[in-house]
Amino acid sequence: MGTRARRLLLAGVGILFLVHLVCIGIPLGEETVAAALGEWPGTVAAGAAGISLLRAARLWERGGTGHGGGSDGVDGGAALRNLGFAALAWCAGGLTHGITRLFVSDSILSLTLGDLFLLAALPLFAVGFTRLAPWPGGIRTALRHITDSYVCAAAVFSVVWLLVFSPLYRELGEGAGFLGFALVYPVADIAVLCLLVPLVFMSPHSMRRVVLPAIGAFALITAADLVGAVTRLTGPAVAGGIEHPLKLLGFLVLGALPWLVGHRPGSEPRRITGRGLYRFAPELAAVGAVAVAAVALTVSGLGLPGVAPVLPLAAGTAVLALLVRMLGMMEENATLARMVRNREIHFHELARNSGDVVLVLDRDGGVDYVSPGTAEAFGYRVDDVLAAPVTSLLHPEDLERTKEVGELFTGCAGQGVHLRLRVRAADGTWRHTESTVSLYEQPGEPDRLLVTTRDISAQVALQNEVEHLTFHDGVTGLPNRAYLEQRAGDVLAHRVISDDAAGTVAVVFLDLDGFTAVNDAAGHAGGDHVLSQAARRLRGELDSNATLARWGGDEFAVLVEEAPKAQRVVDLAERLGRVIASEPFQTADREMVLTASIGVAFAETGTGSGELLRNADVALTRAKEGGPGTVEVYAAHMHDKVLSRLELQVRLRRALAEGEFYLEYQPVVDLGTSQVTSVEALVRWGRDGEAVGPDAFLGAAEESGLIVPLGEWILREACEKVSVWRLSDWDIALSVNLSPRQVLSPRFVETVERILAETGLSAEFLTLEVDEEILLDNGGEAVQRLAELRELGVQLAIDDYGMGYASLAHLRRLSVDAIKIDPSFTADLGRDGTVTLLTHTIIQLGRDLGVQVVAEGIERAEQLEQLRAMGCDRGQGFLVARPMSAAGVEALVGGEAGASL
Repeated sequence: MGTRARRLLLAGVGILFLVHLVCIGIPLGEETVAAALGEWPGTVAAGAAGISLLRAARLWERGGTGHGGGSDGVDGGAALRNLGFAALAWCAGGLTHGITRLFVSDSILSLTLGDLFLLAALPLFAVGFTRLAPWPGGIRTALRHITDSYVCAAAVFSVVWLLVFSPLYRELGEGAGFLGFALVYPVADIAVLCLLVPLVFMSPHSMRRVVLPAIGAFALITAADLVGAVTRLTGPAVAGGIEHPLKLLGFLVLGALPWLVGHRPGSEPRRITGRGLYRFAPELAAVGAVAVAAVALTVSGLGLPGVAPVLPLAAGTAVLALLVRMLGMMEENATLARMVRNREIHFHELARNSGDVVLVLDRDGGVDYVSPGTAEAFGYRVDDVLAAPVTSLLHPEDLERTKEVGELFTGCAGQGVHLRLRVRAADGTWRHTESTVSLYEQPGEPDRLLVTTRDISAQVALQNEVEHLTFHDGVTGLPNRAYLEQRAGDVLAHRVISDDAAGTVAVVFLDLDGFTAVNDAAGHAGGDHVLSQAARRLRGELDSNATLARWGGDEFAVLVEEAPKAQRVVDLAERLGRVIASEPFQTADREMVLTASIGVAFAETGTGSGELLRNADVALTRAKEGGPGTVEVYAAHMHDKVLSRLELQVRLRRALAEGEFYLEYQPVVDLGTSQVTSVEALVRWGRDGEAVGPDAFLGAAEESGLIVPLGEWILREACEKVSVWRLSDWDIALSVNLSPRQVLSPRFVETVERILAETGLSAEFLTLEVDEEILLDNGGEAVQRLAELRELGVQLAIDDYGMGYASLAHLRRLSVDAIKIDPSFTADLGRDGTVTLLTHTIIQLGRDLGVQVVAEGIERAEQLEQLRAMGCDRGQGFLVARPMSAAGVEALVGGEAGASL
C-alpha cells in the first residue's frame, strides 16, 4: 500500500473514532447516543478487523515469507492469522452480548457465552503477538519473564483497585462478593498486557513498527474493559459510554495494522544483542509498577481506616514472586561470576601454552594483551607489539578485508570472523596467517576483540608449489595439459554467461617435425633442451590474450582467448611455424633444423572445451599427413575422417585375429633372359568377400601400430612359401616391403632372424625393401637397424628410388644391394626427355656402384625396350606379370620357366 493510501486509511480511522466520540455528548432519552448504540459499532469494527487481518495473513504467506519461523522466530503470517482470529472472537462476543441483551437484562452475577468468546480472544491475541515479538528462549528466561510480568500485573491491579474499584467495593456492601465477576475482564486484560509489553522492547528491530500499534490497540481495549467493568457495577454509563469509542478505536487500529505499516521482505530482522536497558525490560516494568503501587498503597493506607482482603492477597503473592525472582537472580549471578573467573583462568592458560598468537584488541586496533608465543612466531618483543596498532603490521592490500571485523561490535557478523592476512614479521618478510576474530566481553569493561592467529606460510608455500607442479610442465616451465584444459573450459563458460564477450576463441596445436631424430642423436637431455628453446621462441610471439602450454611430448598448444578476426589466428599459427624453422636449434655440439606441423580450431557457438581441443588435434593430424611445416584449419569432415580411421583400425585388428589377410606375389624377371628371378610379397585383405588393396589400409595399420604384427605375419607367410618353392629346386628369391614403424620397432632384427630360422629360408634369398623416407626422418637409428640386417645376410633394397631428397648421401652411408626405380619414372619413358635422362642416370649409377637396378611399373612394350637398351637388370609390372596367388606363381614358374616378353 502506498504512502497516500496509508494516510487516507489513517484519516478514516480518526474520523470514525471522532464521530463515535462525539456521540457520548449527544443525549438520547436518559442516556447518550454512544450508550444506546452500545457494543454494536465496536463489534462491527472487530469483525472488519478480523477479516482484514486474515486477508493480510494470506497475502503475507503468498509473498513467500509466512511459512515457518523466519529469522529470530518471527512468523508474520501466523501472527496476523492469530490476531485475526482474536478479533473475530471479540466480534462473536459482542454479537452474543448484543443479541442476549435484547431479551435478557445484563447481569454481573455470571459469565455468559459472550463472555467466554471475549476471554478466548485474549490467548489468541497473545499467541499472535508473540509470533511478531518472539517469546524469550530458555526455561530460565521464560520463568523470569513470567514472574516479572506477574509482579507488574499485581502492582498495576493494586493501583487500579485503589483508584477505581475500592470505592465501589465499599458502596456495594453485602453485594461486594459479586465484584469478582465484573473484574474478570480487567484482571485478564492487565495480566496479558503486562506479559506482552516487555516483549516490545526485546522484539526484532524490523518488527517494531508492527508490534507498537498492536500493543497500543490492546491497551485501548484493556482501558475500554476497565471502564465497562465500572459501568456494569454502577449501572449508568461512565462519561456517556466512553468505553465504546475506546474499544472502537482499538479494533480499528488492529484491523488497519498490516496496511498502515506495510511489509518490507528485504529487511533483515535485527534482535537486541543483550546489552543495555532493553535486556532488562521485564525487570524494569516490574520494578516501575511495584514502585507506583507501593506509593499508591502507602497513600491509600494512610487515608483508609481498613484494607480490603483482596489487597493483601495481591501484595503477598507479589512479594513471594519477588523473593523467587531474587533467589533466581542471585543464583544466576553466582554462576555467571564463576564462569567469568574460570573463563579468564582458562583463557590465560591456553594463550600461554598455545603455539598460536593470541591478541586482545580495542576498537581502534590497539593491543591490550599479547600472548608469549608472538616472539617465537614473528620475532617481535611483547613491548613492540603493544606499542602500535596491529593494523600497522598488516599488508596494505589486506586492510580492506578487516572491515568485516567492525561488524562484530554491532552484532551483524555472527559469532566470529575468519580472515587470511599477510603480516609483516620482525625480519621484514610477509607471513601468511589465518586468524579467527570474535567479540571479547567482560563485565564492567568495554567490548574488545579476541584474535587468534596462526602462521600458515609453510602451508601456503606448499600449496603454491603443488599447484604449480599440478598445472605446469617441469621441462619447459609452461602450463601443462591439465591447466590448458581447465583454462579453455573457463574461457568458454565465461563467454556463455557474459553479455559483452567479444573476439574469437581458438586453439593452435603445434607438433615438432622430426623431433624423434633429436632424441636419437642428442639423447633425451638434449631433446629436453630443444623443447625449452622451442618454448622460449613460441612464447616470444604471443601476447597477453594467448596461453602457451606444453601439450605433451613434442607438442605445444596455444589458447587464443580474444582474437579480433579468425585470420589473425591463422596468421599467428603461420608465424609460430616460421619462428620454429627460422634457425637451427643448438644441442650439445650440433645444430638441429626442425619444422612444425600446425592444426587450428575455432570455437563455434555451443562448442565445449573438450570438443575444441579435440578439433585442434584432428587438424594437427591432418597437417602431419600433409608433410612437414603444414598448417591445417579444422573442418567438420576431418572429424568424420578420423572416426572412420579409428573404425578401420578396430576392424583391421579383428581381421588379423580372424585370418582375413592373404598374400599375392608379383614376379620380378631378368630383363635379359626373361626368367622369373624373384617375387614381391603383396598383402591383400579379404573383407566381406571382396579383395581390398594395401593402399586402403596400410596407412591406418602404420598409424595404429598394427603394422608391426601384420608385417611379421607377412614376412613369415612369404618366407614359408618361398622356402617350399626352393625345396622344389626353383631358383627364386623373395622381396618384402618394410614400413618405418617395423624397422624401428624393438627387437625387429631378432624377429627377422627367428623367422628365417623357423621357415628354413636362407637370408641371402630375402630382400627387404625400405623407402627413402625412413632414411630421411630416422636416419641414425634406421641405418643402424638396416646394417644389423645386412650382417644377417639379408639383402637390402631402396624402394621408389628417386623420390627422396638425399639419396646419394644415404647410399654412401648405407650399403644396399638393389635400388628400385619409382613407377613414375617408368611411366614417362619416351614421353618426357628429362625423365628419360634421369632414369638412364639412375641405371648407370646403379651399375657404377655395383647395385642391382629394378624398374617398377612396366606396362608398355616401348618402356621395356628402352629399359633393356639402358642396361636395366630387372623389372616388374603388369606387362611382365600381374600380382597373383601362390598357385599362379607355381603355374607360371613350374610350367614355363620364363615369361614371354
